[in-house]
Amino acid sequence: MSKGAQIALGALVIAALLGWYGYTTLAGGGTYRYYKTLDEFRADSPEIGSGSLRLHGYVALDSIDRNVPERRVAFRVQNDPPHRVGASADTVQVFYGSLETPDLFKDGAEVVVEGHLEQRHGDTVLVADNVMAKCPSKFQARAEAEASQAL
Repeated sequence: MSKGAQIALGALVIAALLGWYGYTTLAGGGTYRYYKTLDEFRADSPEIGSGSLRLHGYVALDSIDRNVPERRVAFRVQNDPPHRVGASADTVQVFYGSLETPDLFKDGAEVVVEGHLEQRHGDTVLVADNVMAKCPSKFQARAEAEASQAL
């Protein structure tokens, strides 16, 4: 096989693999998953039992309730950071069936919650399968840099 044919065959294989990866990722069979903000969640008004969803928001201040005997954590998620807007009336109640939360999980933390909707005691709640707290390190680094410049 000539050198040109080998290069063409290699390029064809690479193009085919990239096409397959792009198709599987965007078709829902891959790792790409979008999350919704609370405003988008409210606008779409998903139905109970409509499948899994991902919600992005901030843990509302003083809303974390760790129930050790039942081994669960309940909290509320709001759309905007509490340090910017304070307490928000528009929140979603979240129940997470584990006491093992991320290290960064606290009041005001930015979170992405994966789960499904359920009806509990007349209220629609998000029952979480996974809770991820986003790392605020870039903001902490900026605040530390500004503090050191002030000295």
